[in-house]
Order: sequence, then structure tokens, then C-alpha cells
Amino acid sequence: MDKAQEIIPLQKHKILVANRGEIAMRIMKACRKLGVAFTAIFTAEDAASGHVRLAREEGGEKSLFRVSSYHDANELMSVADEAGCTAVHPGYGFFAEDYRFARRVAKRDRKLIFIGPSWKIIRELGDKINTKRLARSLGVPTVPGSDRPIYDEMEAERIAKSIFEFQAQQGISRPLVLVKASAGGGGMGIEEVYDPDQFRSVYRRIRSYALRQFKDEGVLIEQRITDFNHLEVQVVSDRTGTNPVHFGTRNCSIQSTGLQKRIEVAPGFVPDELEYTFDAGKVLKDIVHYSLTMARKVGYDNVGTWEWIVTRKGEPFLMEVNTRIQVENGVSARISKVKGQGDVDIIAEQIRIGLGENLGYNQKDITFHGVGIEYRLIAEDPDTNFTPWVGRIESFQWKAQPWLTMLTHVPTDEPYEIPTEFDPNLALAIIWGKDLEEAKARGLEFLNDLRLEGHNGAGEGLKSNVNFLAANTGRILRF
Repeated sequence: MDKAQEIIPLQKHKILVANRGEIAMRIMKACRKLGVAFTAIFTAEDAASGHVRLAREEGGEKSLFRVSSYHDANELMSVADEAGCTAVHPGYGFFAEDYRFARRVAKRDRKLIFIGPSWKIIRELGDKINTKRLARSLGVPTVPGSDRPIYDEMEAERIAKSIFEFQAQQGISRPLVLVKASAGGGGMGIEEVYDPDQFRSVYRRIRSYALRQFKDEGVLIEQRITDFNHLEVQVVSDRTGTNPVHFGTRNCSIQSTGLQKRIEVAPGFVPDELEYTFDAGKVLKDIVHYSLTMARKVGYDNVGTWEWIVTRKGEPFLMEVNTRIQVENGVSARISKVKGQGDVDIIAEQIRIGLGENLGYNQKDITFHGVGIEYRLIAEDPDTNFTPWVGRIESFQWKAQPWLTMLTHVPTDEPYEIPTEFDPNLALAIIWGKDLEEAKARGLEFLNDLRLEGHNGAGEGLKSNVNFLAANTGRILRF
């Protein structure tokens, strides 16, 4: 960002909200809170979405444009120019972690500000191999395996042997090594090896395949850890990149069979309330320390999440870095206070620092209170492999509570046809409690009181994951 952009007051800016649904609504509300103008977009399929209604009700001149696709960068740039926008907020998904899009936004003739990390950081940390190499250079633990393509058979065998030995130490009864074409993607060129004696032949087969398909015979040697908890660290830093802070940890281990998050909890463990077979408090401190160490090293300059896996022995390993706002940022905000003030809005913080303001506080100013649970309410059938349900929502109601925050783009005063073009995510329900037991009790109260009804074209009743969420509430934060 150049100096001219840095000194522009927030109220002089206008942000293109380059997303849809509940995240678009959260961005618009954050803009309104900061006194920043916005422009929203929608496609024909989303005409009934709550984010369209909110833009019409709360936006000013040129606050809503119809586009043919959320994926068309040229169209988004045209809207930004027509509306007089000075910045672009990508939300999550779509262009959020596309460094080429972020670079284009910042370097076009009519420069805009990308509300997210700078494009060079997105590029650097978006490369998982590069992230693993960086982590290892800083002493940050990563899952054993190669941090670069391997072309030498003897080196590949040494790495595979170390992975088999590591899994044996973890008590895994059937160790597994993944052999992957480094230039591949979409599941192409991957084989699992359970027998060390078979490794060499599999390595040669994948290397040959990679050369034929991708003109690059480089191979990655990795392992898959199957018995773990999925934890995250929420990091926030301003454009100086020198003073990152964290807004705590989250546990996202309750997932669908497709490993999609369904319940997120902050903090990541509660050692004061539950017993663990390892020092859970130390694990939380360690992953926070490692995450901030990496953030300082790269000069991280916006909001991001460091994702970790923690084994049953309490060993953390960095999985990846998400260089964007995440769906579950709100559950971290719910348990956080800055200088004693609650109702932290991490998206508002992202916008504020993205537009050049200094963070204005340090880690000592951030305190944490209670436990937050976020339920992802989705029209899907958990009994049939979480198959998406398509149809019309006829009733969507819940009881307002001081401990409940509902984030949804689904109208509650009229029927809503779920667009088939997008995932059938309906809402995020964030519950707060002074401790885990209270949060779980309130979570079950919310789910039991929730009214969610509808039918598809065949007259069949709505399918949702509400019962799945209720059934899994009891095991929250238990390893």
C-alpha cells in the first residue's frame, strides 16, 4: 500500500464486497460499523438472499450490482470501477486466497486495496511445500515427510523409512505412507503404501506416471495421520507486519465424513474442565507461539489462521496457513475482549487494518472469557454421507437469547429456495457459556428449540444436520 492510500480516512473508502451469503452480510455490517461505504454483488440465483436485501436497505448509491458470476474477475473489477470502490474484500472462498487476483487488484492502473494479506504473503504461505520448509527453518513442528519434490530413489526411501518409524512410535498399528506426484492435483498420481518392502516399486511407478502426465518426475513422500484433533490459531496483524497478535485457539475436530467442519469451539482445549492424557495447556501455548513466530518472520499483515493437528500423544504439527478470514472467526471473537471491551468484530478489524490503520493494541490488551460453540446449520443428510438437500425452506425460526448469535442469509419472513449452484449452508449459530458445560447445555437448548422446515419438489421433508450437531455436542473438546 502506498503512502497516499495509508492516510485516507476510513470514511473516504468504499469496499467492493466480492462474495455472497452470510459472509457478505458480515462484511457489510462491519463496514457500516466503521462508517465505510460498500458495494455488494449478486447473481440471478441469489436474488432472494439476505445479503441482497441488506445491501438495498443499508447501502447508499451504487451499493448493489448484479453480476453473471462471482468467479469473473473482469466483471468484479468493472463493478468496482463503476461504483467508485477503493478496496476489495474477498470474504472466504472464491478469490480470497488467489494471489494473482490480489496482485491484480493492487497493481492495476486504477489501484485498489485488497482486504487481506499482501499478494506476496498469500503466494508464499499458499504453497504448502514452501510453508513446511519455512516452518522447519524456524523449528516449528510439521508432519514428517518431504518439503520439496524428491527425484532420488535412495533419498525417497530414507524419508519413507522415517515416516514408518514415526507412525510406529505413535502407536499406529498399520502405518501408511503417501507417495504423490508433486506436479499432480485433484487426487491424480497418489498411492498409499502400507508395506515398506513395497515402497520402492510404488515410488518408481508414481515417478514414471508423473513424468508421462506432468513432464515432471518429482515425487512427494508424506504421511497421513488419522487419529488427531484439528486445532487453529487466529492471528491478526496490521500492515507493518511487526506486531501480530492472536485471538485464541479453536477446535474444529467434529467434521463430516468428507472432513468438512461442522462444529467449531473456542478455545481449542479446556484443561481446567476436562482431563487429557497430555498437557493440553502447554499444547495451546506452543501452537500460539509457533504461529506468531511464523507470522513475524514473514511480516504477516492482515487476518489469517494457522491450522494444526494434535496427535493423541499431544504432539502438535503444522498443517497449513489459511491467508484469509475464516467462516469460524466469529466464535473466537465471541470469547475475546480488547482492553476490557467485548463484542470484538474480527472482520471489522480486518477491514480497519487492511485500509492502513495501526492495530492499536497488543497481546496484553486481549483477554478471553468463557467458551464459544459454533454450529454450522446445513441442508444435508448426514445419514447418506452428508448429501446436500435441495428444496424450499418454509419455516426458519429460533428463540432469541442473549448468549446466541445467528448469522444467516436465509430470510425468516418468507419461503426461501436453496440455490443449487452453491453449498446448502443455511446459518452459523454461535453460543456462549461461562464454561464448557454451560455452553453445551445452551447449545442443545438452541438446537431443540430451532424450527427448520421445508420440502423438495417431490414433497419430501427437509433434511438437515441438526440432529447430527446435537448428537455430537456431548463430545465437544474431548479427545
